[in-house]
Order: sequence, then structure tokens, then C-alpha cells
Amino acid sequence: MTTMQFQTLVASHIDYLKPYALHFTRMEDNADDLIQETLMKAINYQNKFQEGSNLKAWLYTIMKNTFINNYRKATKANKVVIQTDEIYAESMLHSSTKNQAENKFIRKDIENALNKLSDDYYKPFTMYFEGYKYHEIADYLAIPIGTVKTRIHIARKLLKKSLKQYKNI
Repeated sequence: MTTMQFQTLVASHIDYLKPYALHFTRMEDNADDLIQETLMKAINYQNKFQEGSNLKAWLYTIMKNTFINNYRKATKANKVVIQTDEIYAESMLHSSTKNQAENKFIRKDIENALNKLSDDYYKPFTMYFEGYKYHEIADYLAIPIGTVKTRIHIARKLLKKSLKQYKNI
């Protein structure tokens, strides 16, 4: 198949991809951007596509992975670890005056608390923290969604208990 034929074939799937993109992004403009990025990746990686296989499934996989990767990048850029559900001006002032050495100790304590979790709690919690959805975690670990939610909840409680000295920070 020539590059031009492949591009035409890929472009013919835009209408199929639109509902999935909207499902992921929930916004028209972002969905269009996701579709465009998906199509560009498909064309750039044409050599990875095995002729005769399901093109729709391949495009959907590219889209899903692109969305997850973009979500992770955005999450990492905005990642802040806090102990309370709300941020108060007093706590922001206190945290902004801390020095780097104290932050290193806190990060080390968080790492130690995470490492104390058993794999049953650690894996679902870290996947959720990285931006995976409950159903994706359940599929990956081959466990029910309810079990995923319970394990994440228990992991949070265990971490909160291990890090209680930072409650008022």
C-alpha cells in the first residue's frame, strides 16, 4: 500500500474516531486536537501497521495511548502532594517558606511510606496517582473495579497514617 493510499484510508476513519475522542476529552476542541495527533502518529508510524489487521482498533489504541500520555504529562506538570482537601492561604505561606533540605526529607518519608505498602495496595494507588482510570487499573490488574477502589482507599488511609506528622504542614 502506498503512503498516499494509507493516508486516505486513515483519514476516512475520522468520523469513527470523533466519539472516542469526545469521550476521552469531553471538549470539542480538545477532541479535534486528539484526533489530529492520532492521525499524525498513525501516518508517521505507518510501517508499524500490519496490513490486513484491524485499522480501527490500531487507531483507537494510538488515540487512547496518546490521551493517557498527554494526561500524565499534564498531571506531572501540576502535581502537588497535600494532606488536606483544601488549600488555605496560611498553609501556602508556610509551604512556600520551606527550604530544599526539608522537602528532601518529606519526599524521602513519602517514598518510605509508599514502599511499606504491599503490592496489592501500591500498584493500584500509584497507577491511580499517575492518572489511570479505575476501569483501566481493573483491566490491567485483572480485578474488579470495586476492589480497585477499595485498595486505593486503604492505601490512602495507610499513607495518611504513616505521614501523620505532616498533617499540619
